[in-house]
Amino acid sequence: MRTTVIAFAAAVAALVGSAPASLGAQSLSVRDSFRVGSGGTIFCTAQSLATDAGLTDMFDTGYALTCKDAAMPVGKLYKLRGVNQAAARLAGVRADQATCSAPSQGSVAGLGPVQQIECKLKEADVGYRVYQLTRGKLFYSVEGLAGYDSALQLALRSLVADRAIKGEISIATTGAGDPSAFARVQAGTLDPSRALAEAYRRNNSGSYAEAAEFFAAVSGAGDAPLSKAEGLANEALQKSNLGRYAEADALFARAAEAVGTDPIVVRRLRNYRAMHLLNQNRAKDALAELDKPLPRGSEIAGLAETRALEIDSPTARRLNADSKLGQQLGESSDELLPEEKAEILDGQAAQLRGTALRLTGDVAQATESLRRADGKLQAVRGGKVVSIIWMRAQILGDLAAIAESGGNAAEAEQMYRQGVALLEGSYPDSAALLNARARFAGYLARSGQVAPAEAMFREIVHSQPDTSNLPPSFAQVLRPYVDILLAKNDPAATAEIFATTQLMVRPGLAQTQAILARELSGGTSEASRLFRQSVTLTRQLERARVELARLESNAQPAPEELARMRVLRASVREAKRQQTASQAALASFPRYRAVAGDIITLSDLQKSMRKGEAYYRMTIVGDHAYAFLVSANSARAVKLEITGKQLDEQVNALRETISTIDNGQRVTYAFDVGLSHQLYGQLFRPFEGDLAGVQHLVFEPDGAMLKLPANLLVMDQASVDMYAKRAAAGGDAEFDFRGIKWFGRDRDISTSVSPRAFADLRAAPAAAGSKLYLGLGENTPPASGAVPIPAAADRDCILPLSSWATPISAKELQTAGAIFSTVDPNGVQIVTRDQFTDTGIEARDDLDEYRIVHFATHGVVTARAPKCAAQPALLTSFGGSGSDGLLTFREIFDLDLDADLVILSACDTAGTASAAATQSVGLARGGDMALDGLVRAFVGAGGRLVVASHWPVPDDFNATQRLMTGLFSAPPGTGTVHALRMSQQQLMDDANTSHPFYWSAFAAVGDGEIPVIRAKPQQIAQAN
Repeated sequence: MRTTVIAFAAAVAALVGSAPASLGAQSLSVRDSFRVGSGGTIFCTAQSLATDAGLTDMFDTGYALTCKDAAMPVGKLYKLRGVNQAAARLAGVRADQATCSAPSQGSVAGLGPVQQIECKLKEADVGYRVYQLTRGKLFYSVEGLAGYDSALQLALRSLVADRAIKGEISIATTGAGDPSAFARVQAGTLDPSRALAEAYRRNNSGSYAEAAEFFAAVSGAGDAPLSKAEGLANEALQKSNLGRYAEADALFARAAEAVGTDPIVVRRLRNYRAMHLLNQNRAKDALAELDKPLPRGSEIAGLAETRALEIDSPTARRLNADSKLGQQLGESSDELLPEEKAEILDGQAAQLRGTALRLTGDVAQATESLRRADGKLQAVRGGKVVSIIWMRAQILGDLAAIAESGGNAAEAEQMYRQGVALLEGSYPDSAALLNARARFAGYLARSGQVAPAEAMFREIVHSQPDTSNLPPSFAQVLRPYVDILLAKNDPAATAEIFATTQLMVRPGLAQTQAILARELSGGTSEASRLFRQSVTLTRQLERARVELARLESNAQPAPEELARMRVLRASVREAKRQQTASQAALASFPRYRAVAGDIITLSDLQKSMRKGEAYYRMTIVGDHAYAFLVSANSARAVKLEITGKQLDEQVNALRETISTIDNGQRVTYAFDVGLSHQLYGQLFRPFEGDLAGVQHLVFEPDGAMLKLPANLLVMDQASVDMYAKRAAAGGDAEFDFRGIKWFGRDRDISTSVSPRAFADLRAAPAAAGSKLYLGLGENTPPASGAVPIPAAADRDCILPLSSWATPISAKELQTAGAIFSTVDPNGVQIVTRDQFTDTGIEARDDLDEYRIVHFATHGVVTARAPKCAAQPALLTSFGGSGSDGLLTFREIFDLDLDADLVILSACDTAGTASAAATQSVGLARGGDMALDGLVRAFVGAGGRLVVASHWPVPDDFNATQRLMTGLFSAPPGTGTVHALRMSQQQLMDDANTSHPFYWSAFAAVGDGEIPVIRAKPQQIAQAN
């Protein structure tokens, strides 16, 4: 958990003469980019074009229009001189890609009459539109995909007005993209020097994932203005800011090897390492890093002369001008001098020292260091450099915290306000500004100014921030708002708590479920097909890009790698074109023209709840835990009497009594009934009265509870006492848990990961397939030496053949098949032995015809060695060429399912996925939380409800087979979680299988009310 907001960047190259006004009001002529459209989430931006055939005069201006979820720019903007020739010149450029009609009279709101030209792309059946007009000696034109018409019109209005015009845009989105992918498209339109400035700006503003893409674009450019060491250091810092510390460590080590004695880069690397340590709450280690002497030869002279530099008004105006104009006119560079950069970096080091000292409790030294840092920074060009403004805001935040802890309320409030004001001027609409405003609001709350604090927090929450672009620390600064609202204890405050906590980090599975729900909302129509095609192309593009980057990083690629790079570059170009065309075509379907935010209102969730249901939502913020219980007509929020650390300890202790490795063997100990009851009380006792009539509980866990099913919690002390008395007899009695009042014995429990995803998937149509059941399992053991090992493979990371030697019996599948055949004799298929191969499953084109897909096989969830990338997978038989006997996370994501129910009767299938596995699919978010592994993969493939296991499924006493048989034997129309509970009860009541190890492993992730077998119309009528 981060306890402070750390300064994460060094100086940018671009300078300004004074603190700039809000970017929304700033003249576009002094900017390299501007936002198109207003609101919380940024959907489109215009980025300055580095080169373009339409630009021939030094005073011409061009922009590429980039929009979220589109893999390449969707349009262009021009402001040209030479009015008489401009239209003809652009028409000639346009003729290469589109066939156009003659100009006609059109109109754009706010501009009046314009010329409008309708076109069709030559490479795709997609509309392309042009708007153009003349104002005095200037010719304005905007052109692009017709599906982005609202963005084209608003961009043209902004260009003519020379300022960003506010307004709403309506474009097609899938939700499959992310800030990184959007930033990558934007970065590709800029030349390296501007991309570098933008990289630092986004880093300063708290948009770390976006900044990483701009740094990557700079590092990959042929004329990159970034040394290898600086590029590696920046990449390392972005990984650290995103919480990926191990990856950051490796990159910092590579940067240290390449750094040399460059006085700027060595200072930058020193500061970045200190920031990395502060990110991990290692303040003392950060101080030690800052105390290390710089390498000999990295000294720099001239700082005294730099301090005396005066900036007069004419110079300030020149420094404020667009950098590209200065270069075209042959002016000298506006970049900071090396001496100035070194001074800023040394000032930042003093700032970081002050932050670290504050965290260690040395307030006096921290204050001195922070004030010294502020003095150093203000000495460089009067403190008017953009990055200095940002760092000063951070210093003010730290000094405010010190003043607050010392009881100096007036000084604390003044500094908090000053810090926010600085960011409002230079970084409006940024994550950093939201963070600073929330910190200030938290101070106001702590100082008794509750009303203004509440108003500020409310404005932050309802600004509709893009949750995918918020830093992990954002949850911590919002926490005081939740406490304010809890104290009010009224329905409006309860609804606000519900909205606020949805801005906090959730598993990547939530995004994947939301995408599936949006796809399914199109039914079987052309809209749904286009949506899935666009999502698939988005992932394919990301995968190709990652592989291409890996190959290009090789200093001496082999001939086959060079050939592969050529193929990948071509596929990336084609995938970009196809994906963008698909996005444009989606715009003709209204349901996809606006994406629902991550936040769902309390009333909307309540509308999706049924009689006898309740939704329990957990939120862990550092050491604070909150819970929310919602039914169709009531809602209540509480603060739980357990810390995040205590929850981790208790869940781990319970899991160790269920299944753990001891001396290389997996063992099960007597379940800790007392601890289970204690945890039940901490999580659910505040709602015991409300839960009394709940028949179906939708449980949204957080923190450690993501890896423990709630059904094994013990509800009463009588059960604890009864068990203790029984266990005292010794022998096998301590493994007899019959008669215990388990939380999941008398109520159905579904697992959810976000209210929005649950409600949207519940509203989605059922699977359309005509077949009922597909069972897959019982691999064929390979003959020794029959499976070749690739020459390039790391043998330490390859599973031994013994992993395939003991297949799971097909009896579970055969029993299910026999049951289902009585319902649909022609809609059941069992695939085992030699037919059950990874390549065979991938090659099938009928998977989307089955309502239920059931795997009974071994699961692979952990890497063989620390150096190996973990790739969640299901074990299969070996097939022909290209088979590795594993259906991997990536391969599962690529399957085309349309399933109501996916059952993973394998070990630990509810676990996580590594970063490498997540990236291999083309996903940039998630992976590090439970349920982000195989569950996420099958949801991505098209599974509405996934039944997965939290630990290895047992073979003893035929427990798993009996559990599944009971699940499949439920009458038609029975919800999956109810059928599962009825089957679990039979195991609970058997002394041999009463331990939770045997019956509690499986969680139903999604809407557990989805029936195993649909009731026929006449059965539904009889039930009603």
